[in-house]
Amino acid sequence: MPSQQSNQPLPCGFQLDRYRIERQLSVGGFSIVYLAYDEDDMPVAIKEYLPNALALRAEGSVPVISEEHRSAFRHGMKCFFEEGRSLAHLNHPNIVRVLNFFRANETVYMVMVYERGRTLHEHIQHVRRAKGTIKESFVRSVFSRLLNGLREVHAQKLLHLDIKPANIYLRNDGAPVLLDFGAARQALAADGPSLKPMYTPGFAAPEQYEAPDQLGPWTDIYAVGASIYTMLGGTMPPAASARLANKAEFVPAGTRWAGKYSQQLLETVDWCMQLDYLERPLSVFALQKALAEGGEPQRDASWADTLSRRLKGLIGK
Repeated sequence: MPSQQSNQPLPCGFQLDRYRIERQLSVGGFSIVYLAYDEDDMPVAIKEYLPNALALRAEGSVPVISEEHRSAFRHGMKCFFEEGRSLAHLNHPNIVRVLNFFRANETVYMVMVYERGRTLHEHIQHVRRAKGTIKESFVRSVFSRLLNGLREVHAQKLLHLDIKPANIYLRNDGAPVLLDFGAARQALAADGPSLKPMYTPGFAAPEQYEAPDQLGPWTDIYAVGASIYTMLGGTMPPAASARLANKAEFVPAGTRWAGKYSQQLLETVDWCMQLDYLERPLSVFALQKALAEGGEPQRDASWADTLSRRLKGLIGK
């Protein structure tokens, strides 16, 4: 089966369990998201597990899965289902609300609250077209609240692993919501066969490319830093893989926007985007302290020392 292929979405009017499909909202390498209506004619967003590297749906509602990819597809479906179950227990204003999840068409669906507004990516593009500048107070406000939600995700032993402006939604009242937990299928304690990772260049941390056993809250924190970096300049930073190989020039935020934003904010962004994860904030709480107005980017020494000792102990065995 080819690695790149296009899956047909479910058609308008398709009856999926208790929901009527209206239209496709978005599509990615791992899933398709639809706008649908429930039995009370209330709008919902439905995410369909359909990795295009493993399954092909050219027509009808049931995807075709080759024997070669069946095991990986089923493992991914199990993780997707467990992810939905975990997220359904979360009720946080800065995390998309999961209402239901079910099996149908030989795959799995996650039903979420349909949020009204626009993505942070769309907001950044709007500001660029207007030749405006995003204010520092807006940056701090959005991410301080968003990190409240991310702390809750990490507390449930989940990682997002795909934080980027396109997955951060701004409600009409300006409140941020963290969307698309497709990458969160890799739970902190997960084991067994895994799907080929799906990275978003520019936002994926170095360990997502080279050391998946080192994933942790600091991995999401790299993506938060890259998202803020994108807000400040309107374009995303170079991929971490290119930075590691010295194939791309990376201008630190503290150099690139010196004088345009506070040095403390710029230092915090650069702290988040360190290639060595032990040099980043190792917890969301540490980053929140730095993002607080007037806060200083203090190193989370207790976490760093603990992890350093642990890693040295493992290496010495």
